[in-house]
Amino acid sequence: MKATVLSDNIPFDNLGSEWGLSIYITYKDKKILLDCGASGLFLENAKKLGIDLSQVDYAVLSHGHFDHSGGMETFFTVSKDAPFYVRPDCDACYMLESGNMEYGGVPDAVMENFRDRMVFIDGDFSPSDGVFLIPHKTPNLSAYGEADSMYIIRCGTLAPDDYAHEQSLVFDTENGLVIFNSCSHGGADNIIKEVGATFPNKKLLALIGGFHLFERTDDEVRALAQRIRATGIISVYTGHCTGTRALEILADELGDLVHPFHTGLVMEF
Repeated sequence: MKATVLSDNIPFDNLGSEWGLSIYITYKDKKILLDCGASGLFLENAKKLGIDLSQVDYAVLSHGHFDHSGGMETFFTVSKDAPFYVRPDCDACYMLESGNMEYGGVPDAVMENFRDRMVFIDGDFSPSDGVFLIPHKTPNLSAYGEADSMYIIRCGTLAPDDYAHEQSLVFDTENGLVIFNSCSHGGADNIIKEVGATFPNKKLLALIGGFHLFERTDDEVRALAQRIRATGIISVYTGHCTGTRALEILADELGDLVHPFHTGLVMEF
């Protein structure tokens, strides 16, 4: 399988960058898009890289936040029939910013105009052979949402986000499982353990995604690094919301296990 970062915070060569993430993946006979970044930038970069997104078989939304769903309308104008797999509550996300509660979910225009292209799924789901969408299975993740100042509205009630709208995209390769979770809001270590428990007889090859550490203390990052090491995963590729300082600490703690990513990076497994 091959994965290409179409948009990320860190630029490369002539490719644009933004606070957002989008990754194009080829696996077996499928072409898959994970997230659409914050805007249509992912499409511009795809064209520069010679990637035709009109040929995508299906797309996946890692979670409902705007920096991953902002370009969905652009995708729907390019791809006329590819389904887009999402979790419930992706349109119910709020963020506490400077004392104000602000909407941060899938854009209203997408929900209004393209809802028929969105496939809402629950539980473990396999969109194609060897590919799996795995929800969080760790209890009490609302504590993570409260720490992140992120909230969800259910039945008219605002509560700390438990990240039920976040999912891992997992690929079964010859060398083990490759896990994508774009922001890992539920904890990178928890995600690795969730996937490991779902597939107990499979080797854990790699976790790819942001780790949402840009506002964490050095000690918190070091503690996470040790929990990641304890999972036994062979490698992690991270960027986006991990943050420069956190990435430096992860590299110090985990050495060659950690690989930074940037716009245009190609990963092959």
